[in-house]
Amino acid sequence: MKNIFVFFIVLFSASTVFAQGDLHLFDVNNKDGKINSITIEKTLKENGFDIGLRSEMNKPFKIQFKQTDFKSFTLLTIYHTKLSRELVLKYPDAGVITPMGVGIYQKLNDDTLHVSILTSQTQAKILGIKNDKILQDIESDLIKAIKIALPGAHQKYSEDSLKETRGLITKYVLEMEEGDDPEETIEDLSMTVEGDFKTYGFIAAATADYNEVLTQGGSVKSPFYFYKTYSICKLEVIYTVAKSRPEASAFAPCTTMVYQKKGSNKVIIGFPSVYNWMSSAKVEDKASKAVLLKAQKSFESILTELTE
Repeated sequence: MKNIFVFFIVLFSASTVFAQGDLHLFDVNNKDGKINSITIEKTLKENGFDIGLRSEMNKPFKIQFKQTDFKSFTLLTIYHTKLSRELVLKYPDAGVITPMGVGIYQKLNDDTLHVSILTSQTQAKILGIKNDKILQDIESDLIKAIKIALPGAHQKYSEDSLKETRGLITKYVLEMEEGDDPEETIEDLSMTVEGDFKTYGFIAAATADYNEVLTQGGSVKSPFYFYKTYSICKLEVIYTVAKSRPEASAFAPCTTMVYQKKGSNKVIIGFPSVYNWMSSAKVEDKASKAVLLKAQKSFESILTELTE
């Protein structure tokens, strides 16, 4: 391996003026507690989505921090059964939002359950592209499924996002030497990534070999030697931000993509920067900003070490 390049992508500035916020928020009366992450997951699976991960956060909150503000707090990651594949084939960096997050939470002493997802416009902003029809179709199907899962829910947009000029994706490019074997490369990278994340206090909650999806189980060719995604979370970040901005759960866990296109000697490694949380979810309190910026720095350190 040689000629390592590291750079940050400033894709779209959140200073662009939008008439709406960056998140879809759904509120539904759940006094009887009949709606929960399991019923929502079931409905999504019945309506065109595959589930990557369901993480119930309340128990870890209680273990590590000895308290929780929530009756329930769940991080769900999902793929559109058909369209996620098309999205990644058209925009390889879309791996940072594939899977996409669904935040599900209900506070103590509150009868209302909330669901938070990113708008298609926000996903396009992160990727630095126009609001593609694929993104819009995924958004439309997801909204329909959530409304089925939450009968009578009220839907609204979040508050206008904060201005942000820093990179919305942090991306690293590793140039391989001639003759390097892609299979050995991804095996080595996977072992290092998972080990380094653990060292820095992150949890690799799920790993996906997305090339299996792109090849449709080996029935068609993929344009990639490999394409892996890692759902990464850090409990301190989620717990701290949730106290003031639980809707930011739509960004968690953070997805890290690692891929190499066929015919290219470059391995691409990237993740959505924490500046998305701060901008889209209007994270302004000192404690939340501190843990997010610390996580960003740690992520950068991990991937810098990985590519040196």
